Amino acid sequence: MTQPKRKKRRLRGPKRRFFPVAEPVLGEAEARGVAECVRSGWISSLSPWVRKFEEGFAAYCGVKDAVAVSSGTAGLHLVLVALGVGPGDEVIVPDMTFVATANAVAYTGARVVTADVDPETWNITPETVRRVLTGRTRVVIPVHLFGNPADVAGIRRVIGPGVAVIEDAAESHGAVFRGRKTGALGTVGVFSFYANKIITTGEGGMITCRSRRLGKRLRFLRDHSMDPKRRYYHPEIGFNYRLTGIQAALGIAQMRRIEEILLAKRGIAEWYREFLGEERGLKFQRERAGAKSSQWMVSVLLPKGVKRTRIERRLRERGIDTRPFFHPISSLPMYSGSRKQPVAKELFRRGITLPSGANLGREDVRWICCTLRECLS
Repeated sequence: MTQPKRKKRRLRGPKRRFFPVAEPVLGEAEARGVAECVRSGWISSLSPWVRKFEEGFAAYCGVKDAVAVSSGTAGLHLVLVALGVGPGDEVIVPDMTFVATANAVAYTGARVVTADVDPETWNITPETVRRVLTGRTRVVIPVHLFGNPADVAGIRRVIGPGVAVIEDAAESHGAVFRGRKTGALGTVGVFSFYANKIITTGEGGMITCRSRRLGKRLRFLRDHSMDPKRRYYHPEIGFNYRLTGIQAALGIAQMRRIEEILLAKRGIAEWYREFLGEERGLKFQRERAGAKSSQWMVSVLLPKGVKRTRIERRLRERGIDTRPFFHPISSLPMYSGSRKQPVAKELFRRGITLPSGANLGREDVRWICCTLRECLS
């Protein structure tokens, strides 16, 4: 007697109806910290919370100084100005990065030069930098894409001592290369505290410095270039790139849980690799030997021939948010004169970022992965 065929059981979805790509981890500790700052009345950039936040972040990254700013973009611009970058200079940036990296260079009047990225790590390399290096190169800005540390030491060897390295560490809070945190690998580092980052102040950023002298210069420029000994006297053009006390109070509370968030993020990345693997042509970002990513955003390359927009639409219909990779800098109208880079173009064509919020559970990730498999089949 033949057994009746069993119906194939469909994986039941989780209780949550929508999975965003990212969401902040906020709680009572953050609310108490902000409330305490508000009650004190010290809510502006003169608040003692700002200096406390800077000191704590510098200690965390293992650098001599840190300067809080209004955004990561502001931080990049401020550093370039402090280094004297301007018209006639060239600054090398990855072709695969968020537009702010290039825009900060354009603000100074310097020329944006794009370098291609490695097809495995998705970061610029010493070799891709070497290809576009000229006698006019003043700065190289390696981006630790999605939290994966770039080869800063290798790049520094290629460019020599006369060219500065600004780490765009907007996505790599807590990432490590051979025992040193990002933000402490180059001449200077710049972090973002936007709402989707590892830790957040809503908006905001931090510059990490290996030199207190540079930190002093950055603070001067950050506050309209006001002479600290002659109030309201401004010997040069400056900027209003200050962070508020309220934001700093939020950042201090976030720093107390950064290791907890990083642990969750790295666990989520492991679950994605466990449930998806690469058997269907999906490809994950690779960490170099000695590198430990912050796993800010779990991202994959879809199999060749798969239309990314169709997968994004089908996942969205199932309550799963995604986002594409950044448009290559050289594909944007204002940088159309930059050299087109083939790897960056391929990453944009196939790349997709999956839900990566630190609050995701194992079963959430399993369901997302099973749904992605269905969409690919």
